[in-house]
Amino acid sequence: MSRTGKGLLWSWIISLALAGCGGAPRPSEVLLDSVRTYHEGLRWQRFSAAAARLPPAERSAFVDEWDERSSDLKITDYEIVDVALAGDAASVQVKISWYGESEGTLRDTLARQAWRRRGAVWVLTDEVRVRGAEMPGLAEPPEPTELVGELRDEGLDAPAAPAPGTRNARR
Repeated sequence: MSRTGKGLLWSWIISLALAGCGGAPRPSEVLLDSVRTYHEGLRWQRFSAAAARLPPAERSAFVDEWDERSSDLKITDYEIVDVALAGDAASVQVKISWYGESEGTLRDTLARQAWRRRGAVWVLTDEVRVRGAEMPGLAEPPEPTELVGELRDEGLDAPAAPAPGTRNARR
């Protein structure tokens, strides 16, 4: 084999090796893609695309509810504010900008989402409002008394309530 032939062969081998280095996307990249797909689906009223990021049993009802809700509720933008990834679970905070056509007032709501990886797919399992305007279709956070009951149901002790006027007192 000539020198030129060997050079081309090595170039081809190196190209193949480098092409394989890209590998599979990292879990954080797949998660962010799922979060974006969900929110873009809501923003552009592609509810089936958003529903694909939910557990299968919830998809049909989700599409019906958002289809009805969208006659007044309009999502104008979203921003992924924070992502905490821990193995097959993730907590994502998203700022959602929206308005009701009946009011015309732009509002911002910060939501906390729980995501779980099911095989190669990330699925939204819970979503609650953290602060900002109450948004139709977004659950309110549980009251502290509900959380205490849940902890007791699981056999855990609830943390002691902070003294009034302390830094951690609920406002």
